[in-house]
Amino acid sequence: MSKRGYVYILTNNHNTTLYIGVTNDLMRRVAEHRLHLNKGFTNKYKTEKLVYYEVIEGFDIAIQREKQLKNWHRAWKEALINDFNPEWKDLTEDIGVDEAFMQSVKEFYQNRDSEESGDCGSSPQ
Repeated sequence: MSKRGYVYILTNNHNTTLYIGVTNDLMRRVAEHRLHLNKGFTNKYKTEKLVYYEVIEGFDIAIQREKQLKNWHRAWKEALINDFNPEWKDLTEDIGVDEAFMQSVKEFYQNRDSEESGDCGSSPQ
């Protein structure tokens, strides 16, 4: 059985820049974007507002859908968002990403980074 995938669209506060992504964990991925954990396009253009997502059975199919949407004209992408979310409301909390979840993701990455650097959180004796 193939894993579920999510195709999503983020935008900035002015709805001028669109980012299309794919993931197997939408809540975690949106939190990563909002916490600026990956220094790339979404960090540079501040696309943190979730305005669209699709749940797709089959991660390989989700990747195909992401590629399809990335090739669409801007007007088609806007129409897709308008049908799903006419007010372009931020859907982050609707999918369960709240402050507590954001904090747990942040702590996970802090712990992971300290383990990778060999830092156990205490001073050497």
